[in-house]
Amino acid sequence: MLRSIPIALSSCLLATTAFADGTHALHQSGAVLSGANAAVRADYDILAAHVHRDGATLTFHMTTSGKAGASRPASTGAMAGSRVETYAWPTSLDPSTVGFEQKAGILALVATVHPDFDDTPLFDENNDGQLGNDGNVWHSHWVVLVPNEACGKGALAVKDIPAGTRPPLPRTWPGVPVLLDSPGYSPVFDGPEIKVSVPLDTAEAPEAMAYDGVTAALKVNANVHAPLLCITDVFDVASGNLSLPGRLK
Repeated sequence: MLRSIPIALSSCLLATTAFADGTHALHQSGAVLSGANAAVRADYDILAAHVHRDGATLTFHMTTSGKAGASRPASTGAMAGSRVETYAWPTSLDPSTVGFEQKAGILALVATVHPDFDDTPLFDENNDGQLGNDGNVWHSHWVVLVPNEACGKGALAVKDIPAGTRPPLPRTWPGVPVLLDSPGYSPVFDGPEIKVSVPLDTAEAPEAMAYDGVTAALKVNANVHAPLLCITDVFDVASGNLSLPGRLK
């Protein structure tokens, strides 16, 4: 299964086939390709999404029209009502693959940034010796997405954990009342591309995994729960319709 325990990724683990122009996904057979869209902010305008396996590592790539990771949401000064921006790879993997309850929803890997709170309590992303002030540094999560009408008609949200319950959770769950894991996989930016490398157990590699690419913004509910995190703006979807046409190579 995919590992969801704290892992310090070495440079060799992050190494993948490199292209001088930093556009790995565009060059890969089976990548989900998307035409440029001038109406979408360039750093969130998806040109391609691709996932590949290299030995004991699964690497998620996304190529954009602009410089990936260039933007960050403005701070509001409080977690309630604040904004989160993401690069996301929705997958066909069952959430139990990383430690959540079976068939809980859509499992997605996300790279995210949010200046008003920190949800990676095990990691010091900005290397200042403090674990609780790193939300404004790009970091990764596994999240489980479900439809939630409280977020709007047809909208998706990170699945809430009802008060007083404790479903199965990964070991690196950060303690927030949603199905969100903070495994510590470091996003790497290279011009128009972002990639996130995920270690896995080779005996249980998800060879039949389907995937897509999405850029989006979420908002923290003013009540900070039920729902906690709603997807409020979808910037771009690689397939155009979230059909998960990509296949793991």
